[in-house]
Amino acid sequence: MAVSFTRRGFGRSLAAGCGLLALAGPGRSALAQDLRFFRIGTGTTGGTYFPIGGLIASAVSRPFGAPPCDQGGSCGVEGLIAVAQASLGSVENVDNVANQSIESGLSQADIAFWAYTGTGLYADIGPQENLRAIAHLYNELVHVVVAADSDIHTIEDLRGKRLALGDEGSGTLIDARTILGAYGITEADIEPFYMGPERASDAMLADELDGYLFVGGAPLLAVEDLARRMALRLLPFSDQTAWRLRLELPFFTAAMFPEDAYEGVSPVPTIAVGATWITHDGVDEELVYGLTQALWHPTTHTLLQNGHARGRDIRVENALRGIAIPLHDGAARYYREIGMLETDEISGPEE
Repeated sequence: MAVSFTRRGFGRSLAAGCGLLALAGPGRSALAQDLRFFRIGTGTTGGTYFPIGGLIASAVSRPFGAPPCDQGGSCGVEGLIAVAQASLGSVENVDNVANQSIESGLSQADIAFWAYTGTGLYADIGPQENLRAIAHLYNELVHVVVAADSDIHTIEDLRGKRLALGDEGSGTLIDARTILGAYGITEADIEPFYMGPERASDAMLADELDGYLFVGGAPLLAVEDLARRMALRLLPFSDQTAWRLRLELPFFTAAMFPEDAYEGVSPVPTIAVGATWITHDGVDEELVYGLTQALWHPTTHTLLQNGHARGRDIRVENALRGIAIPLHDGAARYYREIGMLETDEISGPEE
């Protein structure tokens, strides 16, 4: 499958692609025309999508000349070089996958569902019915980060405060509006800023923000780094809030931060939404079958487990959890073969 890179996309992906290409060794130029590139839209470098996407890209890649899987080499798709491409996150990834300017991406389950059905955020755009799912990966936790000595102790206390809600066009911003709305808080009730966790952390250190909200797998690199530089707290969410949100968005579930997520930060109850690896129906069935097979190979589990804390949560037994759009035919074929699926697709969120 030929890929035409955009200038920005190529720049973001070049280093990863060149690193994998080097594995092919000298004398492989004759096979260059057979190499396939496959992009995975991720997120900002301070979030969870970027490192997880990089690990997945490494796992599913297998350049020509690399040692075979049974000899300690890559267990990915032969002749494939996958690259993790930085982005603003779910919304950008969904848009790029839907218009086929990128082959795949990571997305919150709710954003993918809205796009596929043409509801919510996509009500004025219309359904993006070519979107397909490969797998549920892990739960993304809602972080509301404040200084430890702040007078903010509940979500209601955010009224009148300087709060970063995520980048414009991000899934975090959409969820932030929904979550705050469950408390009767609108952007008119706070002093909103629109930035990702990296810039928000710097702004908190400079006393330019009172806190920020971000949705991502814990630990987030940006929060980890900030916790080493200043004392932090995470705001808790009650089970009642999770229940209220589920009435509007069935993708939200009650969750708890891990004990060891952030140094010096006490774990609190929160809410979560699933992270999904998505693609479009124009991607070859055999390729997606190979990607799915490589994703759930035991060597990939080891790579993910050792590479990122959230990698421990990426397990094949959870692969269909909360899938909110139809599976790609290639992925569905794999799940049928291993006995996880009896039908060709899943068309809505699991309760």
